[in-house]
Amino acid sequence: MRVVLSLGGSVLLPELDGGRVAAYAAAVERLVREGCDLGIVVGGGSVAREYIGAARALDADEVTLDRLGIDVTQVNARLLRAGFGEGVEPTLARDYETAEAAVTRGDTAVMGGVTPGQTTDAVAAVLAESVGADLLVYGTGADGIFDADPETEPDAEQFDRLTPGELVETIAPMSRDAGASAPVDLFAAKLIQRAGMRTVVLDGTEPDAVVDAVLTGDHTGTDVVPAGSTEPSYWAH
Repeated sequence: MRVVLSLGGSVLLPELDGGRVAAYAAAVERLVREGCDLGIVVGGGSVAREYIGAARALDADEVTLDRLGIDVTQVNARLLRAGFGEGVEPTLARDYETAEAAVTRGDTAVMGGVTPGQTTDAVAAVLAESVGADLLVYGTGADGIFDADPETEPDAEQFDRLTPGELVETIAPMSRDAGASAPVDLFAAKLIQRAGMRTVVLDGTEPDAVVDAVLTGDHTGTDVVPAGSTEPSYWAH
């Protein structure tokens, strides 16, 4: 099965902890042993926000801010790559072409951001579409998609299942509200809709939860299922 994982920086590295990275590297190794071809996109997390905040205080322009964030995501990707054992053939990619080639030949591509103005959410969606992934998984700090920001709205309700169109409709109002935080950004949601990409959005705090979602489809997050989509055949094994 061909899978793209999007790991938020705050999920992979809530703080700089080699043990945390090792746990996620072990999860990746398990997926590879189970026969998954993987592309992994890593976010910047709090470290990226700190750099961007410092640069903004220096009146840096928005492109510079984006490039600083991209640099941090690429450092995080390199750190994850360093944790892999002999069972993984990793390729550290800085562009889509390198990542796509790695995934299609059965290696594990690891990358961060690519282009100013584009989040790693969107990078993962682009990579998933380009390699014809069977599944796109977002490991975030929230356990799925909610009808409001659960951090500010305690009565927010989680969606168990959405179509890609419903995902866009749910995310769009959040993207217009500066105080809200969507677990997947609007551009990524529109890419998922365009590609008809089967997607899972879940709490990625525990690496094993991501493994279970990929291997069995078992998770507590939100399934995004295109009309007429069937479950990945791998889940029947």
